Amino acid sequence: MGFLIILILGFIIGVVFAGIARMGSVKPIVVATLIGLIIGLIFASVRIVPAGCVGVIDLFGKVSPRILNSGINFVNPLAKVLIMSIRTQEDKETMSVPSKEGLNVSLDVSVLYHLDAQRAAEVYKTVGLDYRDVILIPQYRAACRGVTVAHEAKALYTSEREMLAQAIFDSLKNLIGDRGVVIERVLLRAITLPPTVSQAIEQKLKAEQEAERMKFVVQKEQLEAQRKRVEAEGIRDAQAIINQSLSSQYLHYLWINTLNQNPNVIYVATEANMPIFRVANPDDELLRKKQILPKEQK
Repeated sequence: MGFLIILILGFIIGVVFAGIARMGSVKPIVVATLIGLIIGLIFASVRIVPAGCVGVIDLFGKVSPRILNSGINFVNPLAKVLIMSIRTQEDKETMSVPSKEGLNVSLDVSVLYHLDAQRAAEVYKTVGLDYRDVILIPQYRAACRGVTVAHEAKALYTSEREMLAQAIFDSLKNLIGDRGVVIERVLLRAITLPPTVSQAIEQKLKAEQEAERMKFVVQKEQLEAQRKRVEAEGIRDAQAIINQSLSSQYLHYLWINTLNQNPNVIYVATEANMPIFRVANPDDELLRKKQILPKEQK
């Protein structure tokens, strides 16, 4: 349609030029028309492909293997250029999938994908522009159900969900990897289990966490008992060493140092200029005491 409009405009321009020339001959009209047609053909051959897209050339049903990159391209004026996006796209699906126990689980999944630019012409020729609905969505749902049916519901609810996402990604990649659609990543956004199953799993996980906590407490108490045993052994060894080194002279020395550090002690000078102190050994003191005899023995 655009090509016909350009041709009409070229013809009108040729007529205008002929009127300006004011000549009775038709030669100027023909020349002006040809000039207009040439300009129209040039403009009709220019096709602009937006950024993040590629162009597929369709000439009367024949798809050219040549892919038009983003920017200005020159093609056959009679050809139709179809724009196909190669940007990363996201498809969100909420589906009911079975688990290994036969439970129906609501799965909220996202898949990131993009069209392979080098195979855009092949995808258009074999599938069409609606390749998302024809290639991706059916295989996407089949891959999710095929993976979840081999796992228990607990795996969908715990940290194993990342492994499930990777399994869905691998399965989907094998299914449509050769169809011109590149799978970038599969994300499990939300998983909803039946209420009774969710409560049972939460209680089981809580019991497992409590058991792990009790193991930690027992281990802590064992380490504390071991520490106390080591401390007691150290105190016992220290006391044994001290008992072996004690003597009356050492006790006198400690007593004198203690008196020296006490500001309330008054020293009495003697002829030898030494302080007066009593014997610190009680055993020697008892030996010096006289034995008191009964009245009958006096």
